[in-house]
Amino acid sequence: MGLKKGGAYAAAFLIGTVSLACGAAAENLQGSIQIKGSDTMVNLCQAWAESFMATHPMVSIAVTGGGSGTGMAALLGGTCDLAASSRKMTAKELASATSQGTTPQELISALDGLAVVVHPSNPVKRLTLEQLADLFTGKVRNWKELGGADQAVVLLSREVNSGTHVYFKEHVLAASPGGGPKEFSPEALLLPSSQAIADEVASNPTGIGYYGMGYLNSKNAVVAVAKTAADPYVVPSEDTVRSGAYPISRPLLLYSRGAPQGAVKAFLDFVMSTEGQAIVRNIDFVPVAQEPQ
Repeated sequence: MGLKKGGAYAAAFLIGTVSLACGAAAENLQGSIQIKGSDTMVNLCQAWAESFMATHPMVSIAVTGGGSGTGMAALLGGTCDLAASSRKMTAKELASATSQGTTPQELISALDGLAVVVHPSNPVKRLTLEQLADLFTGKVRNWKELGGADQAVVLLSREVNSGTHVYFKEHVLAASPGGGPKEFSPEALLLPSSQAIADEVASNPTGIGYYGMGYLNSKNAVVAVAKTAADPYVVPSEDTVRSGAYPISRPLLLYSRGAPQGAVKAFLDFVMSTEGQAIVRNIDFVPVAQEPQ
């Protein structure tokens, strides 16, 4: 289910925020941190890492993508310190962690609106969740069925290991009549990254894809999305994501294997600090809490 209340975000911010290391302890902080997972979050995590290392030169942070599933597998396998994920940990993953005697800790580090995009020349700029479900399940195959040109639809999706793929399936394809998650059309092109979708949409007048709002660019046109035809059509923005007005809003998560300590704890403190959340905004995602007025 989508995010609903701005108050819930503020609460998560307060729970996740602890005091930054200071004085000599901060100056002497050292160690290495491996962050793996969400391609949606890879640029954001890299920006956090670069800023943190600039003030903590004895800490090295490596950031790699591969998808939320890859990050979760690495976390459970003990080959990374933090998993970046655009979806929540599954019951199976949590059970695996429990069987290993670990209790993963979840941090809502930022918010995101999952943008639906088409080529700027495409006249179809408003769609309901049901229409999106009809498109991506293959029920609608030609743009003329939605008021566009008489051209076949080219579906662009993230690959199955992506948390963005999972989220879109569970929250958009499920809007198809009959309820329950539906499957993507077998004709959908599964691309390895959000940037790959952005590039393909920019060059393909009949394409439609989705990605985190941090990848929005002038060569892609944003589709306004409505829950139903009777509801307002909304585009993703900081205000509409935080308020829950945009129908495809979600948290961006960081998971540790247990209670974070040392350099990992200091890094997570930084992520939730004023500076860390300013980086969220600079990367075009949504900070967890509004700045005090």
